[in-house]
Amino acid sequence: MKQLLLITILAFVSPTVFAQDMDNEKLEKILYVVSDTLEGQKGNWQFTINSLPMLCVTDEKHNRMRIVTPIQKMKDVAYKELKACMEANFHTALDVKYAISDDLLWVVFIHPLKELQKDQVIDAISQVFNAALTYGESYNSTELVFPKSKKKKTY
Repeated sequence: MKQLLLITILAFVSPTVFAQDMDNEKLEKILYVVSDTLEGQKGNWQFTINSLPMLCVTDEKHNRMRIVTPIQKMKDVAYKELKACMEANFHTALDVKYAISDDLLWVVFIHPLKELQKDQVIDAISQVFNAALTYGESYNSTELVFPKSKKKKTY
């Protein structure tokens, strides 16, 4: 009975009640608090955390944002590292991904802007930082890891 009541209440509660309605002003305040340095303008910030450079770019009109950090030039990325990045995108990178743009390997977090909550922004920055830090080793963004499938031996 309690479950039915809860489902009924949730069915009539507007999803906007839970929305943060994140925008550039709120995001800038979060970045200012969590970063060591913050430069730029609304919608295009450069910041550092423990000397790691990061960028945050938003587009309020199209409701998009991304937090990124460069890892290294693609000419310096070995095939086994690139393969490890792609596997990490499936198992250990979680909400961030390793990606290539402008001949650089990046760690990226991409999300709709308005739907973000403060804790998600902080978590995203942490995951970008950790994925950059663990590049070349465990390639993980958090301690949570989705297990790899066990290969079946074929005879």
